[in-house]
Amino acid sequence: MRIWNLRPGELNLVLILGFALLGNALAQKIAEIESISRFITDVGAPQFLLLMLVNSVISILMTGTHTLLVDRFNRIKLLRATCFGLGLAFIFLRCLFVLNAPAWLNNSLFYLLSEQQFTFFPLIFWVLASDVFDPRQAQRLFPLISALGLFGNLVGISIAAFSQDLLRRVNSDSAELLILNAIIYLVLYITIIFGLQNVSIRETRVQVQPLKETLLEGWAFTKDVPAFRYLTISILAVVVCENIFDFHLLFTSGAVFSDQASYQKFFSAFVLARVIGYLVFESMFTRFLIDKLDLKNSFLLSPLAATGAAFVAITNPGLWGSIGAVLLHNVPLYTVDKTSRRSFLAFVPEERRGRVSLFLDSYLVAAGAIATAVIVGVIILVSRSLGITNYFYIYLTLGVFVAFAALFAILKMRSVYDASLFNWRLKRRQRSKNIFDKLDF
Repeated sequence: MRIWNLRPGELNLVLILGFALLGNALAQKIAEIESISRFITDVGAPQFLLLMLVNSVISILMTGTHTLLVDRFNRIKLLRATCFGLGLAFIFLRCLFVLNAPAWLNNSLFYLLSEQQFTFFPLIFWVLASDVFDPRQAQRLFPLISALGLFGNLVGISIAAFSQDLLRRVNSDSAELLILNAIIYLVLYITIIFGLQNVSIRETRVQVQPLKETLLEGWAFTKDVPAFRYLTISILAVVVCENIFDFHLLFTSGAVFSDQASYQKFFSAFVLARVIGYLVFESMFTRFLIDKLDLKNSFLLSPLAATGAAFVAITNPGLWGSIGAVLLHNVPLYTVDKTSRRSFLAFVPEERRGRVSLFLDSYLVAAGAIATAVIVGVIILVSRSLGITNYFYIYLTLGVFVAFAALFAILKMRSVYDASLFNWRLKRRQRSKNIFDKLDF
């Protein structure tokens, strides 16, 4: 196993954990593409804003639940219970389809379930993986496990793209994919029971972080350190832009592809292009750009991309313009900006890093989605009441101004970057006055 850099005793664990990540990624992509395609064609894009709002509230609650559960229960049992719960949820959802429950209810629950696959399962999975392997093993093996998860994404996208045609040939409905997902999680449940039954994990004592404490401490830290304060403003603005562009893509594509089969093929192709874009940019440009620009300058890429995407969308508000805007905005955001943000969080004191990370990466993102859903929803309702049909120009213009706000915030961050780090490190290392002699800013 030299080619995979595996050592004795590691292959079994890598295969089991990799299979679990692959299975969840496969099932999640099927659920994501299928649920969005159904919702847009059966219910409508404007109603998706309400679903976005509900999902953001659930995301906040589930993140708080995760911080409580993961530190109180055995992580293997918790992952096993998650697989069992997801499997039951898909069976329950299939029963709703059989009973001909309203389309808005079925498709909404389907989408919300896919979001939990995307967020809750990986949170528990990677905490467990970090307990199973020591840091040196994790550095070697996590890329291999992640690659299996990526392969699951690609397989799931492929199944979603061709499922409509294949199921139609056997006189079946795409809702049968719910049973496929339930079977996947049943298999994962059994695999974890027998595959990890003799695995010992490190006992860790981590302080439980209640929602209120996380929010207050995360907010206090970002407010007191100028560089983090401006970064927080930029992240919030970029998240609002992201949700505006994503919604506009759903809006324009729903007008072009009216039936589920054609929409699902389109959306599968788009998701595949987005995944490939992330991979290519991450592997070829991310590290090079961060090293070349330095950390504080690398944060400029995401607001610049948001500004460019806003102008692309408003000058070409049709389908191709919306596709270009989403890709132009999201590829730098989930490659360079994501890596830069993780690196910047390393400057946060260890005892606060978890709370600050949760505040920036979870609660702030959910707050941005809630703000977008409310603002764009109000724009659509008011515009329709006034007889305005091209209301998308209004929320796209809002996207331009929000993108400029993100860019301005990062420019302000750059101006206070060095002073913020110096003052912060002075507070953190006040017991070691000579530490600055060892630092290279």
